[in-house]
Amino acid sequence: MLRARSDAALNRLAALRATRARPATGFVSQPEPRSIGTFARGRQLIAGNFLFAGFLIEGQDKPIWDLPMPDPAFEEALHGCAWLDDLAAVGDRAARERAQAWVFDWIARFGAGTGPGWTPDLTGRRLIRWINHAILLLNGQDRAAADGFFRSLGHQTIFLSRRWRSASPGLPRFEALTGLIYAGLALTGMEGHVAPAVAALARECREQIDAQGGIPTRNPEELLEVFTLLIWAAAALSEAGRVPPPEHTAAIERIAPTLRSLRHADGGLARFHGGGRGAEGRLDQALGHSGVRTATGPGPAMGFARMSAGRCTLIVDAAAPPQGRASANAHASTLAFELTSGRRPLIVNCGSGASFGADWHRAGRATPSHSTLAIDRYSSSRLGPDGMFGGASRGLLTDTPQEVWTQAEPADDGQRLLFGHDGYVPTHGMTHLRDLTLSSDGRMLHGSDTLGAMTSDDRKRFDVIFERSALKGIAFSIRFHLHPDVDATLDLGGSAVSMALKSGEIWVFRHDGTADLALEPSVYLERGRLRPRPTRQIVLSARVLDYACQTGWTLAKAQDTPAAIRDLDPREDEDPTDD
Repeated sequence: MLRARSDAALNRLAALRATRARPATGFVSQPEPRSIGTFARGRQLIAGNFLFAGFLIEGQDKPIWDLPMPDPAFEEALHGCAWLDDLAAVGDRAARERAQAWVFDWIARFGAGTGPGWTPDLTGRRLIRWINHAILLLNGQDRAAADGFFRSLGHQTIFLSRRWRSASPGLPRFEALTGLIYAGLALTGMEGHVAPAVAALARECREQIDAQGGIPTRNPEELLEVFTLLIWAAAALSEAGRVPPPEHTAAIERIAPTLRSLRHADGGLARFHGGGRGAEGRLDQALGHSGVRTATGPGPAMGFARMSAGRCTLIVDAAAPPQGRASANAHASTLAFELTSGRRPLIVNCGSGASFGADWHRAGRATPSHSTLAIDRYSSSRLGPDGMFGGASRGLLTDTPQEVWTQAEPADDGQRLLFGHDGYVPTHGMTHLRDLTLSSDGRMLHGSDTLGAMTSDDRKRFDVIFERSALKGIAFSIRFHLHPDVDATLDLGGSAVSMALKSGEIWVFRHDGTADLALEPSVYLERGRLRPRPTRQIVLSARVLDYACQTGWTLAKAQDTPAAIRDLDPREDEDPTDD
């Protein structure tokens, strides 16, 4: 809390000082725009529907800066100016007029160094968009407006050169340094900021990107954002005749195969530790621009194990959760998996509820919100009390599993992986083992989940808990959350679940009878929507009455996509405000 206030005060001082410095007067060069906007979101902005951070504000006749600010995250989204990508995706006269009005109004209101937008990460994000879309913003403007535009760009660049170090390590600092490199290369009089920023970015690549191409938060979508920024910075340097440092290019080469491992068959990312699927086409575009053709390697990538065959991909969280400050958005998702068939997600996790408020945020991080086993009323990692981190109230993960392991096992047909974690040993003396076998054609997934007391100390702990339960045992549930587009019904007298995908595929879930089967309500938490989407979950419930309890289950494809049906992406026709 104290540090956040100190940083805010220093940012204000640096912003005010920057406005007194010598401004830029024009472009030396301008990087090719690479950021992707969404046409539908651009049309909504033009219509006066402002959907940011999970809040929809209608203000057709209001300047964007006069909107009521329901949450700091909403205000930050406005000041980051990433909405310029959406307006540029529309590109007509109405889009240009709004882009120009809102940007030049920002300069008039906040350009003197005031307002909440003067933080290193938001300034870096804003500089990239203003430079990317300068042609759109300056089209038809007079000399005085253009001079004010370049003056503001120069002031923000000088501010960033002085304050980038205060950005949190990870994505915020990568965003700040990439913006500084963009501006230093593009603007007259700002060239002196390039070399220090390039060296700093190389150092961040070396310190924040590990040998396997992962980041401390283990958030796949955040890794994609970092990857994209590194590609943009490298491209801008190359276009200016400069060679990116070896640490920079090596980081790109390490990240690319990791992201390929985290990519489902439909092109979306696995949704773990606060990350979403990613903007449509963003991952494929970034991988294409990287020029890295390295295939996915053996073993887990950033702690995630991947199994794929036929049209099916399965991604498992197979490592301990992030630690310390990196866990501010992390989930208790150990051994949870997601499964996608073709372009259709089938088994998912609920996702991040951060954009729906503090209660949904905490609920989305708990183990029952993931497709894995959870002992009733417990998560495999516990959430600590809320505290101030990065401007938002977020509890860190505590009491995380100390040992999480993955082991490949021989299989007669397909791939078999055995997983385990000890997250429930301190509370119940129980180790969770998960055994998954995916057939070579991707049509059958055999699974089993075991809770077992592995050592004498574990058995003593179990005995204590067993006695406290009045000999009723330890209740647990194995959950399989379904994507909202899956039509699920109980079948075979309640002993199975049939699941129909919009592609026409039919999948059937069965179990070995050691647990009670139910089809219960669930939610799908997706950034950019007004509220959680209702969906269903398959739940197997049982009790551990001895030192071990094993539950077996299968997911089998009973019907393929009809040959005459084109399997379209489920999000192609979605309106983000259609809730």
